[in-house]
Amino acid sequence: MLKKCLRWLLSVIYRVEVKGLDNYHQAGKRVLIIANHTSFLDPLLLGVFLPDAITFAINTHISQRWWLKPFLRLAQVFPMDPTQPLSLKNLIHHLQNNESKTVIFPEGRITATGSLMKIYDGTGMVADKANAIILPIRIEGAQYTHFSKLHRLLRLRWFPKITLHILPPTQLNANTHDAGKNRRKSTGHRLNDIMTEMMFATSHYQQNLFSAFLEAKSIHGGGHLIAEDLERRPVSYNQLVIMSLVLGDLIKHNSQSGEIIGLMLPNSVKTLAVLLGLQLHGRVPAMLNYSTGSVNMMSACQTAKITTVVTSRKFIELANLSAEAKVLSEHFIVLYLEELASSVTFITKVSAFLRSKTIAFWYDEKAIKPDSPAVVLFTSGSEGTPKGVVLSHSNILANHKQVAARISFTPQDIVLNFLPMFHSFGFTIGTLLPVLNGMKTFFYPTPLHFSVIPEIAYEISATIMFGTNTFFAAYGKKAHPYDFYSLRYVVAGAEKLQDSTRQLWQDKFGIRLLEGYGATETAPVAAVNTPMDYKANTVGRLLPALNYRLEAIEGIHDAGKLHVSGPNIMLGYLQANQPGQLKETSSIYGKGWYDTGDIVHIDEDGFVSIRGRSKRFAKVGGEMVSLMAVEQLAITMWPNSLHAAISLPDAKKGEQIILITSQHDATLTMLSQANKGISGILLPKKILIADAIPVMTTGKTDYPTLTAWAVQQL
Repeated sequence: MLKKCLRWLLSVIYRVEVKGLDNYHQAGKRVLIIANHTSFLDPLLLGVFLPDAITFAINTHISQRWWLKPFLRLAQVFPMDPTQPLSLKNLIHHLQNNESKTVIFPEGRITATGSLMKIYDGTGMVADKANAIILPIRIEGAQYTHFSKLHRLLRLRWFPKITLHILPPTQLNANTHDAGKNRRKSTGHRLNDIMTEMMFATSHYQQNLFSAFLEAKSIHGGGHLIAEDLERRPVSYNQLVIMSLVLGDLIKHNSQSGEIIGLMLPNSVKTLAVLLGLQLHGRVPAMLNYSTGSVNMMSACQTAKITTVVTSRKFIELANLSAEAKVLSEHFIVLYLEELASSVTFITKVSAFLRSKTIAFWYDEKAIKPDSPAVVLFTSGSEGTPKGVVLSHSNILANHKQVAARISFTPQDIVLNFLPMFHSFGFTIGTLLPVLNGMKTFFYPTPLHFSVIPEIAYEISATIMFGTNTFFAAYGKKAHPYDFYSLRYVVAGAEKLQDSTRQLWQDKFGIRLLEGYGATETAPVAAVNTPMDYKANTVGRLLPALNYRLEAIEGIHDAGKLHVSGPNIMLGYLQANQPGQLKETSSIYGKGWYDTGDIVHIDEDGFVSIRGRSKRFAKVGGEMVSLMAVEQLAITMWPNSLHAAISLPDAKKGEQIILITSQHDATLTMLSQANKGISGILLPKKILIADAIPVMTTGKTDYPTLTAWAVQQL
C-alpha cells in the first residue's frame, strides 16, 4: 500500500516515466541492476517504480542513517562495507544463491559533476563471479532536483520531469584468458563501457540544432550568460534568441528554404547569431575558409551550389580580404551584415523581443528533420582539393552526446574558442558544444596571436581549450606559468601531439594535454583521451556507438586502415563535378561506413594509436614506410625546428622519402648517426632546408605546397 502511495505521489510531483519495462522482464531472475547515481531520490525511485521486490546493496554506514530507515522498510537491503573484501564475496554468494534482482550504484556516490564519475572495479568482479545478468538503468532528471549535490553547478528546479530508462540486459563477457587482478581490471573496464554506452543510448539527439538550442535555454535558464567576444559583453540565451530572430529574418528574405548560404565571417557572437538564425529558418550554412584565397572559395561555392554569401565589411577590412570579396561579388550575391542591420527598425526589435518570449509556442521543431543537412564544412585540403562535407543535425548532436558520455563539463565551464568556425573542430566542438550545453564561450578571431591568447585565458579564467599541437606548442613557449591556472581540460586534435609539447605543458603549467582524434566527416570527434581513461602516445578510445573495422594493408602487420560507422558519421560529400549533388557515405564495408584513410593500431584496452595516413605511407623497395615516423625521427633530433616528410617517385625503388626541415645545419649523416640501430629504410633519401614549413590556419602542415616546392628544388 505504501509503495502504491509513493508511486502515485512521485508520479504527480515529478511526472516519472519508466521506459523499457520489457527489458526488465526479459532480464530473468538472477540480475544485477546497475544505475547511475544522480540524487538521494535514486533508491526510492527504483524501489517504487520497478515491479518486483528488489534488493539494494548499500554501504553499511549509509544504511544506518535515521532518515533512510523508513525507505529501507520498502525493500530488502544488503549492507556492505567497500573496505572489506568479504563484503564483495558475500554479495557474490547472495547473487549466486538467490534468484532476485539486486541494485548497486557502481559509482559508489552521488555525482558531483552531473556526469558519470569513477566506476569501481568491484561491481564488475561481482557480476563476473556470480555469472549474473546485468541490467543497466539510467536515471535522468533527478540531478535537477534539490535532492542532488549539484546546487552550485546546475539550475535546480522544484519539479523536473524524471525518466527511468531500462536498457536491454547484457553480460560482461570477460576475457577467459585473464585472471586475478587483470580479470578484475578488465571486468571493471567492460562495466565502465556498459555504463558509458547507457548514457549515450538514452540521450536525446534526434532533433534539429535550433530546437536543441531552445532546450538548452529551458534547462539552464534564459538569463544564463552563454557567449562573449572582444567587442560584445556576455550575452544570455534570451539575448541570443532575439539576435538570431533579427538576423535570421533578414537573411530569410534574401534566400529560399533549404538553400545553402555561404558564410565568410570570423569567430564572434554575431556569427553565432547568424548561424542560429539560419537554422531557425531551415537555411544551411556553408562555412567558407577565407584563409585559402578567392580561387578555393570560388570552388567551394560552386561545389555547394551557393548563390549567396554573407560577410561583414568590417571583417573584410580588418582581415585584408578586399580582393577576395571583390572576386566573390562578381559571381555571387554578397550580403554585408552592416547593410542588413541598417534596415532594422525599433519596430523590428520590439517584434523580435515579443516573438522570443513566445517562441516555445510558435516554433515548430518538426519542420526541420534531424537527419536533414545542418551545415556544409570543407576539409582542410592538406592533402589535396578540399571536399564539401555535409553534416546533419543529428550527426552534430550525437557527437556532442558521445563526448558528454566520456567527459564531464558543466554550466560553470568557460571555453576559449580561437579555432575558426570554418574548421570542424572550431564549429562543432568549439562553438556549438558549449552553447548547447550551457557553457560560456569566449570567441577570439584567430589562433595565431601566440602572446595574446594566454593572456585572454588568464583574464576570463578559461576552464576548457581546444586546439592543435602547433598552437599549443607556441602558447606554451609564450605564456606565463600562471596564465592557464584555471584550465580543467586542454584537448589537442587535428594533428599529432608531440612529446615535447606534452612535456612543456606538464612541466610549465602542471597540465596534462588530452589528445583526441577525428575528422570533419565524423562531426568531428571519433576518439579522445579523458582524465579517467588515458594512455600516453594514443588518441584515446573510440566514442560510444562508434563501430569500427580495420582493413588489412599489404606490408603493415600490426595495424590496419580504419573504417567507422555510427550516428555521427556525415551524410556524405558534395561533388565538384556535380554541384549540389550529395554522394552518400560508403566504404568497402557498405553504406554508412566511412573510410578514414588512417592506419591505426587498437590495443587490448581499446586505445587507438595513429600510425599515419594511408596516403602518407611511402612504398620503398616493396616496404611500407610511415612518413609520420620519419618526421618523428627529425623531431626527436631537432625538437626546436619544424619538419615535414613527403614522398616522390623513384625509378629504382618506386618511391623516395624527402625530409624538409627548418633546421639549417641538418644533414643525413647527423640523422643516421643519432638513430643507429633503426632500419635504413626509415631514413629519408634527401634533406631539403626551408626557411619555414607552410601551415594552414588550422595548424596542419600544407603538404601540397611543400610537395610542389620540393619538386622545384629537385
